[in-house]
Amino acid sequence: MSAPTPEAALAAIRARAEPGRAEQMAAYHKADRPYLGVPNPDLDALSRDWRRAVPAPERVALADALWRTNIHEARVAAAKLLTQARIRPDDHDVWALLCSWLPDFDAWAIADHACMAMQRRLTADPTRLDIVEGWTGSDHLWTRRAALVATLPWTKMTHPSAEDLARRDRILSWAAGYVTDKTWFIQKAVAWWLRDLSKHDPDRVRRFLDRHGPDMKAFARREAGKYLGPPGD
Repeated sequence: MSAPTPEAALAAIRARAEPGRAEQMAAYHKADRPYLGVPNPDLDALSRDWRRAVPAPERVALADALWRTNIHEARVAAAKLLTQARIRPDDHDVWALLCSWLPDFDAWAIADHACMAMQRRLTADPTRLDIVEGWTGSDHLWTRRAALVATLPWTKMTHPSAEDLARRDRILSWAAGYVTDKTWFIQKAVAWWLRDLSKHDPDRVRRFLDRHGPDMKAFARREAGKYLGPPGD
């Protein structure tokens, strides 16, 4: 299978549109961009086929072109095209493209799909956390939020190495710097990180909440502690 042109890829996406769905999606996502009305499983299927058949350099070019359309489903498909554990011969162009999208983040759905691709690139090369740390000081809400969403793999490690525990603490220090930001999406991201971490490292979450919980919004504290049992569990 040769790489589809951006026009052919967009036509394939449009062909999966369901009548009436675009209006529902626009009302739900509330971001000012075109919506086609394509269900996410259909985007999964298309992106999976393209990922399997199209070499990485061509996929990067296709993802870039789809992203530039500003169409919701095209941007989601662009992110899915780059969501892969191993990318050969190297993933530098993929990481660079993902980072270039940060200023365009303006809503949670597209941002989260792009962050899922970033997660794979960060676990492939954790030294990139040095770059991500710079995002925490951004004036752009969605870039700051991405620093936590893109690093969620460090909440899910059951047997982390000493190096990964240090990375976990580093990211928690970023979250600590966010707790006085009362923006809903930032508070939600902090709570999300802590909630997921509590399933594997409850003591770290308890210590965080003991120290920083009073500065968090009430809903975020509740969400962060959702799965915490009594100390020692």
